[in-house]
Amino acid sequence: MTPLLSGAAHVSALLTALPLLDVDRLDAWGRHLAGALVGGSRLLVAGNGGSAAQAQHLTAELVGRYRDDRPALSALSLHAETSSLTAIANDYGWDHAFARQVQAHGRPGDVFLGLSTSGRSGNVLAAMRAAREGGLTVWALTGGGPNPMVEAADESVTVVAPATATVQEVHQVAVHLVCAAVDLQVGADRSSSAVQPQRVSP
Repeated sequence: MTPLLSGAAHVSALLTALPLLDVDRLDAWGRHLAGALVGGSRLLVAGNGGSAAQAQHLTAELVGRYRDDRPALSALSLHAETSSLTAIANDYGWDHAFARQVQAHGRPGDVFLGLSTSGRSGNVLAAMRAAREGGLTVWALTGGGPNPMVEAADESVTVVAPATATVQEVHQVAVHLVCAAVDLQVGADRSSSAVQPQRVSP
């Protein structure tokens, strides 16, 4: 087990990991998503714990907006459908909690993204297998590889860092890079010259 990092050591670990992030692949994911989602496909995302929160952050940015206005894009966080999640886990077991939803909602042309700091989450792996069987594009955003999720994915982005917290923090940057790439691809970006400050009445 690695020592608990705090203060300057925590920040130093983050600054070490960030430059190694595969930004080119994340940009490519955003461009791919833009084409798929504008074309009527959807993004399905799953993770556990902090990764679930980041999955929901990603889908919120796509359904709502990252920065500038644009048409809503279809994206679902599978953990957020709590009645389905708990019913499936109760009836079929926790490893099927996401896979069953992929079988219900996923269509060829859709994208499934699994998030996990370990890359070994059984329920996310099962969902990746279901996504592949359903003809979806399968991506993984994980901690250091190789790991089972990297092996199960069509493409992956891994974050090599000694602490789970560092991996999650870099994953958050990755989520924002994907969102920015989507918006740039669909033309949502407004130049700074077009953004006028609002007048405030005295």
